[in-house]
Amino acid sequence: MTATTVGPHFGLVHEVTTTLLAAPDRELPVFERVDLGDRGAAVLQLRRAATEIRRRAIQTVGAAGAGHIGGEFSIIDALATLYLAVLNTSPAQAEAGDPERDRLVLSKGHAANALYTTLAAAGFISPEALRTFLQPESMLNGHPARNKIHAVEANTGPLGHGLPIAVGMAVAAELDGSERRTFVLLGDGELQEGSNWEALMTGGHRKLRNLVALVDRNRLQQGAKVAETNDLEPLADKVRAFGWEVVEIDGNDIGQLLDAFTGAPAASGKPTFIIAHTDKGFPVSYMRDNVAWHHKVPSTEQVAQALTELDEILASIEAEEEK
Repeated sequence: MTATTVGPHFGLVHEVTTTLLAAPDRELPVFERVDLGDRGAAVLQLRRAATEIRRRAIQTVGAAGAGHIGGEFSIIDALATLYLAVLNTSPAQAEAGDPERDRLVLSKGHAANALYTTLAAAGFISPEALRTFLQPESMLNGHPARNKIHAVEANTGPLGHGLPIAVGMAVAAELDGSERRTFVLLGDGELQEGSNWEALMTGGHRKLRNLVALVDRNRLQQGAKVAETNDLEPLADKVRAFGWEVVEIDGNDIGQLLDAFTGAPAASGKPTFIIAHTDKGFPVSYMRDNVAWHHKVPSTEQVAQALTELDEILASIEAEEEK
């Protein structure tokens, strides 16, 4: 590792001097905005981007010796779809603080590495900045901070805060007479926090039509199954009772994610709550649906195995694109 100066031109707020993690096997590609005019091609492009993001994210965790890779892998499909195809935002808008940009709040802030890697793939920060993850003075902390990266909309980490923040952002948009949308990604374990239910009640009462919440329903939290800790079911019925439009999808299916996101705002005028059924660690075989990977660092051999499996997925996507 060598010291380097990482400055605002990387999409960061301040210039810092820090050490670099080991370089990945190859640099993360930066993707163009996906055109949804050709749905089949768009889905393949987003699948490719999500797979490349996973390749880079697991190498970051392996090099840093820390992270939450299982819960990061379960939401990368949603993050890639949002930043590359859905959100009305861009690196220039984020840098300028354009008030009309869409907002995204990552409530499960421990999945910060997934957010950073997606931001790099979408051009909001430089891929090289990923090599500073968790290093001294780095702006890529273990939880995202809006005073360190222009594209981060809210400081998150303490669970149960993201949805209340997003409700406030949606109320602000309403008061501004703006059509900008607010999206928030939650973990299912964090729905055990009472602050979320106060926020759900407020969002439903105010009919915040431009508010979209997605819960990463991977059924696992730190050390146990969600159902064993504090069961959420019947989740859809509970959220509907608070005045929300509820959509249930396979959250690791790009096509279903696109349909759910582009279906908001709902015709009913209610806020949208997407229950995204996912697998922790998706799609890596040894990690998938395994609670141990909530907070575990892969060995060198496990990183290599994950890359092999992800490269097989990339090869299958290339084969589909050539048809």
